[in-house]
Amino acid sequence: MKAGSLQALNRGPASLDPATIVNALAGAVIAVDEEFRIVFVNSAAEQFLLSGAGMLVGADLRSFMPDDSPLFALIAHVRGGGPAVSEYGVTLDSPKIGRHFVNIQAVPLPEHPRTVVLSFQERSIADKIDRQLTHRGAARSVTAMASMLAHEVKNPLSGIRGAAQLLETSVSPDDQPLTRLICDEADRICALVDRIGIFSDGGPTKHEPVNIHLVLDRVYQIARNGFARHVRFVENYDPSLPDVLGDRDQLVQVFLNLVKNAAEAVPEEGGRIIMSTAYRHGVRFALPGSGQRVHLPLMVTVEDNGDGIPEDMRSHLFDPFVTSKPKGSGLGLALVAKIVNDHGGVVEFESQARRTAFRVMLPMAPEAESV
Repeated sequence: MKAGSLQALNRGPASLDPATIVNALAGAVIAVDEEFRIVFVNSAAEQFLLSGAGMLVGADLRSFMPDDSPLFALIAHVRGGGPAVSEYGVTLDSPKIGRHFVNIQAVPLPEHPRTVVLSFQERSIADKIDRQLTHRGAARSVTAMASMLAHEVKNPLSGIRGAAQLLETSVSPDDQPLTRLICDEADRICALVDRIGIFSDGGPTKHEPVNIHLVLDRVYQIARNGFARHVRFVENYDPSLPDVLGDRDQLVQVFLNLVKNAAEAVPEEGGRIIMSTAYRHGVRFALPGSGQRVHLPLMVTVEDNGDGIPEDMRSHLFDPFVTSKPKGSGLGLALVAKIVNDHGGVVEFESQARRTAFRVMLPMAPEAESV
């Protein structure tokens, strides 16, 4: 089989290029010969293996996976004369490609008995959609809570404070500290409500093209000169990334919250935060309540080497007032979910010991998408 060729797979009209058809698939497709050399990859497989086709074609698949990977048992089954075989919920983990939870199908080529075509479907795609709906629900609940607090709490507090000020003029000097205490506590509660009020709907936000790297540079400067002095930062950016469609100040808030959480999670000695950007063809997400589908190709990742997120907190991590910090408010990630939701994006995370990564997927500006 010619390297990089799919002529053996062509069963359609002569005008259709089989490579174009396979490249349109969201799942990764890889063909390997009898020596485990990669002879074809589609576009999704380039992303899966974190390298371009020019580097992958001719490379040994075994250099990307550990020897005991279940992938090689599937290949051996097909080469032994078995039919196409599928395995669900397989974990592929290696330093070169990271950790993936996938469904795998191995298919023999009748024209080339020792060549096997592998397809990989990320299981996290369905999980992303579920989490998207969950996080949007959390954002809506926070918005409703903020509106309720602003109306039901601040208005009565104004009356309480005014009454306390009037009482202060008529009570004895010994009792005046009590009226001042009432005023101070009313002010404190108002400040808390104002803090939560950032979640309330303030009308439509003007979104415009934003260079996400300028946003991340701003976040880095604030963190590096403040709360994250003890942390080593690694920046792994794709300089060709198009502009994000969004609000610059709100995006700064999103990534500042994520970096602050990461800085508080890493150890005092050897703490590391990796900030990276990438363009992913990925999947299109259906917006709830409509038939519209959005493309979220711009991915920003904030990764730390802390202890990880406790298992019992993961399903509620973006809910308000959920925190593992003794002095935390539990509003930071709820705000992240709300702002990302307002941008039409998706936020997700994965966590294990010494590696927690938050990924924010955002739409790009229409001008960039049409290029």
